[in-house]
Amino acid sequence: MSSPPSDVRSGLTEGEDAPTDAGSPTPAYGGKPLTVAVTGAAGVLGERVAQRLVDSPHVRRVLAVDERRGDVQGVQWRVLDVRDPAVAERLAGVDVVVHLAMDLGMESDPRTRSAYNVRGAQTVVTAAAAAGVHRVVLCTSAMVYGALPDNEVPLAEDSELRATEEASLVGDLLEIERLARRAPRAHPGLQITVLRPAVVVGPGIDTVLTRHFEAPRLLVVAGSRPCWQFCHLDDLAAALEYAALGLVEGEVTVGCDGWLEQEDVEELSGIRRMELPASLALGTAARLHRLGLTPAPAGDLAYTMYPWVVSGSRLHEAGWRPRHTNEEVLAELLAQVSGKHAVAGRRLGGKEAATSLGAAGATVALIGTAALVRRARKHRRI
Repeated sequence: MSSPPSDVRSGLTEGEDAPTDAGSPTPAYGGKPLTVAVTGAAGVLGERVAQRLVDSPHVRRVLAVDERRGDVQGVQWRVLDVRDPAVAERLAGVDVVVHLAMDLGMESDPRTRSAYNVRGAQTVVTAAAAAGVHRVVLCTSAMVYGALPDNEVPLAEDSELRATEEASLVGDLLEIERLARRAPRAHPGLQITVLRPAVVVGPGIDTVLTRHFEAPRLLVVAGSRPCWQFCHLDDLAAALEYAALGLVEGEVTVGCDGWLEQEDVEELSGIRRMELPASLALGTAARLHRLGLTPAPAGDLAYTMYPWVVSGSRLHEAGWRPRHTNEEVLAELLAQVSGKHAVAGRRLGGKEAATSLGAAGATVALIGTAALVRRARKHRRI
């Protein structure tokens, strides 16, 4: 299938200018100044959101909630675990909660991570309702739509969530999405807004999708149709500010305008592809995950095979604009992963990287882990 014209892929219509360094305009908010609590405020995204809210003329006070104090100045810190029911007492007088306390660690134990993510969201939503908070903002991912060959490009916000639930982060996000849909019925008067970003990129962001670009070559599954859309960390923080102010509601997608075809990514990155049959790629990925050698299940490979591009229409209607283009974010990602090496999402270092990536020169990415599979089998026999 031929690629659409560049103006279509960029999301621009005729006569529309590309994004500039000016970024999103100041939110057009006419309500009273708000008191906003940010959970996970010591984290990578939480720090940026808390700082934006401190600087916002529409926010009167910012409460920063986390298990440790962060570096954001001008906030009132509340140090506690978001799973602690006592969080309800700390939310007294708060108008809006932006919940960003999530364990997204690649190396986290899946059960421990899920228990933290889902229980944390449940506790915060319940505590917010008990404290009289009128809006909770949650952040999941556009991954909840699923990556499928028949997906529309781009997907509308109200598209069906068709992601599969495996032992991965996507399962946590789908459970949080279900919680968001149940909450207004369980807690009348409480508004829930959910942001679903594309592939998030920025300092400190480490995911299976950013590690995809640490491989010596870009794995392409034969017959697939990759479409790459990114979301810069700062653009996501700006979108969360819009959500906190109530300028967007319901389910909201966020990302750079348009998308990049696989050929665009290869040309911009200078990284050559390695194309493998689907049965070989998926079978090897599943085996490596069962052996505990890679952090992501085989199902996550679909997000590098099929499109899950989102429109961001509700944010655009509210006046938000991304400051960064897909091309700019990809360049930043490549700079961040320079010198790092990963195979099938597994970060390698030192001697291991030299040995494994030498093998990957011939079969790359998934196949380059054959030595690791043999090693695991050997240890099992001992």
